[in-house]
Amino acid sequence: MSVSLPYSETVRVNQIGAGLSRRLEPDADARKRIARALDLQGLEDFVVEIEVKPTPSTSEWTMKGRVSAHAVQTCGLTLEPLPVDVDRRFSIQLVEAAPQETDEIEVTLDEEDADLIEDGKIDLGQYAVEQLVLSLDPFPRKPGAEFVQPEEPAEISPFAALKALKPQDDQG
Repeated sequence: MSVSLPYSETVRVNQIGAGLSRRLEPDADARKRIARALDLQGLEDFVVEIEVKPTPSTSEWTMKGRVSAHAVQTCGLTLEPLPVDVDRRFSIQLVEAAPQETDEIEVTLDEEDADLIEDGKIDLGQYAVEQLVLSLDPFPRKPGAEFVQPEEPAEISPFAALKALKPQDDQG
C-alpha cells in the first residue's frame, strides 16, 4: 500500500555530488493538495529554498533551507479564516539507511538521530511540507477570540427532560 503525498520532489543521493541547491515552488494544484492535506483554507504562496551537502568526514548529509508561505488557517474558536505568514529556517541531518540483516528492529528515542535516506532517494517536497507543518500553529486562534464556557443546566437528570415534556394542566 503506497501513501499518496500532497507534494513530492525526489532527488537521488548520487545526484548530490559536492552539493545541490533547489528552489521549490509548487503550482496551484499542488498547493491545493497541500492545503487539503493540512486542513488549511488556502495556501497562496509556498516557496522553499533547499541546499543539500555531504557532511565532511562522515557518511551523512546536511539539508539546510528556508520555507516561506502565506497560508489561511481556520480559527479554532470562531471558525473564521486566519491568515498566517511563515518564514522559517531549518537544518536536518540525513544518513543513508544501512542494510539490516536481522528481523529485529532497534528503536531509539534520541532526538539527535539523523533522518534515514531510504532507497537512495531524498524527497525534498516531503521535507518542505513537513517544515511548513512545523511552522503552523496546531491550535490557531484569532487575536481577541476567547472561549466562553456555557452555563450548566440547573437539572441534569433525565427526569428533568421528561418533566419538561409533561403538559402543565395535567395534575396526574
